[in-house]
Amino acid sequence: MFKHFYGMSTNPFEKGIKEKDAYQSKDLKEMISRLEYLNENRGIGLFTAAPGSGKTFALRCFAKKVNPNLTKVIYLCFTTVTTTEFYRQSISIDKRLHYILVWDEAQYLNNDILKDLKLLMNFSMDSKDCFSLVLIGQPILNNILEKQIHEALKQRIIINYNFEGISEDESIEYIHTRLSLAGASIEIFDKNAVLAAFRSCMGSVRRLNMILYKSLIIGAQHEKNIIDTDIIMAAANEISLL
Repeated sequence: MFKHFYGMSTNPFEKGIKEKDAYQSKDLKEMISRLEYLNENRGIGLFTAAPGSGKTFALRCFAKKVNPNLTKVIYLCFTTVTTTEFYRQSISIDKRLHYILVWDEAQYLNNDILKDLKLLMNFSMDSKDCFSLVLIGQPILNNILEKQIHEALKQRIIINYNFEGISEDESIEYIHTRLSLAGASIEIFDKNAVLAAFRSCMGSVRRLNMILYKSLIIGAQHEKNIIDTDIIMAAANEISLL
């Protein structure tokens, strides 16, 4: 409904955005550059961010760029992959390739698994250095790794990055870029509405997308040609109730 009303070819704030259309935020560029360094130098990488900041999407963008004949990225998530499956993936590594094993939601790993990761790296990182590990999680993961019991694992981390979240300037550029890609006018949202959306998203790209998407629905329902602050706040309130 709102796509027709606002003259859009697609939903500009949908989840399944293609990697080639990614907005080049600071966080995205910083994570990709560090992953590229890890791909060249091998070891452990650590990335932390609040939920919805775009860390998994940044990983997808990196995976699209690597040469599949030289590097293979294996994505594992603690919520969907068992510990046994992780070790099965690790043991079955083909050393002709550089494998980057990525464990998302790593803040949920228990101490025994984290200790085993150190031993696993000792075993796998021989003279050929064919195996790297990426730990992705929420900021609490940094606190977990500060514990003395994980000192040996922490010392093996050669890159790390803590996401800052989308900034005000980035959010303005992001919204305009997404609207343009959808074939819509950037003036659909007035300036105050854009600022209100940024202040309501708490640095989360996911939350920003949800607020903007919901505001388009509300705006079209009320036949508002311009999205104003009142519509943004109504959208943000609906999101908070989900």
